[in-house]
Amino acid sequence: MAVSAIFFLQGLCFASWASRIPTIQQRMGFSDAGLGLVLLALPVGLMLSLPLSGWLVARQGSRRVALVGALLYAVTLLTLGLAATPAQLVGCLVFFGLAANMLNIAINTQAVGVEALYKRSIMASFHGLWSLAGFVGAAVGTAMIGYNIDPLTHFALITGLIVAGVLVAGRHVLPTDANGQVADQPIFVWPDKSLLLLGLIAFCSMICEGAMFDWSGVYFRKVVLAEKAWVGAGYTAFMSTMAAGRFVADRFTSRFGRARTLQLSGLLTASGLLLAVLLPQLGPALGGFLLVGFGVSSVVPLVYGAAGRSTAMSPGVALAAVSTVGFLGFLIGPPLIGLVAGATSLRISFSIIAVMGLSITLLAGRTNL
Repeated sequence: MAVSAIFFLQGLCFASWASRIPTIQQRMGFSDAGLGLVLLALPVGLMLSLPLSGWLVARQGSRRVALVGALLYAVTLLTLGLAATPAQLVGCLVFFGLAANMLNIAINTQAVGVEALYKRSIMASFHGLWSLAGFVGAAVGTAMIGYNIDPLTHFALITGLIVAGVLVAGRHVLPTDANGQVADQPIFVWPDKSLLLLGLIAFCSMICEGAMFDWSGVYFRKVVLAEKAWVGAGYTAFMSTMAAGRFVADRFTSRFGRARTLQLSGLLTASGLLLAVLLPQLGPALGGFLLVGFGVSSVVPLVYGAAGRSTAMSPGVALAAVSTVGFLGFLIGPPLIGLVAGATSLRISFSIIAVMGLSITLLAGRTNL
């Protein structure tokens, strides 16, 4: 319950920021292109933090890093509301990304330990709580906007809630990690063959997720030609089934195994994208995006769970190594779609992303999960 609570608070923190991006864009007068450049600061912070986070977890233990990371994440959210200039906002977003990934690696290491105690797959449910928190955070953000509450007040309330939650839950998380602390662990370790394969699976999945996050609305507007009220329906459909899928993935995994679950996930992802490409009307496209949500829902949790059980290195460093490879998909995917769409069409871009979904199935067949 304690680890679940921190997963939920982590999702709430990110969703609170995301829900107020339009407000901050308007307040600072950013163009769409300018906002895109500013938002790059967040993944920069995430990438910088990946090897450092694994090293810290190996040396200090996931409990300490998770609690410090959660508190820093909450406080940095508050600074985003205080930022008065673009330069300040960029600096705060870099630190927001650093804190986010410090917490991410540490709390997933905790989840690996809890999963080991349960002796069955429960990782996807933890990630499901993160997704559920995204809906709650978005709803709270919408209400704040509706009542004309400024981002600083909004973020201050969320920060207070997170700090209180961490202080309560922090007393009950796992005190030690499965492999203990490793004092002489190097700050970066190149993943072995098995971890690299897991990283490639995460990479393919995160490319598909990035496509949904950044391009679903554009696809519905330009290809599906949806009416204005339905432009966001694809994203909502995707997020709904991604959250729901994570709550049923553990039971499915326990019955059919991790490898088969990953193979089915890849097939669902590819099928959903191809359905939206081949039949770009509102109904089929919505159905396709629902399938994509189910498809990607369990991939990252299963990959993280497998990485955390690695015997080649400590759980935190293994998670950081796999995350580094996987997170490149988030960085490469959206611009790749834009470049291909500019040279050809958005439908061809989504066809290429469907191939990445199918690659999950092919790569999963080579694992020993």
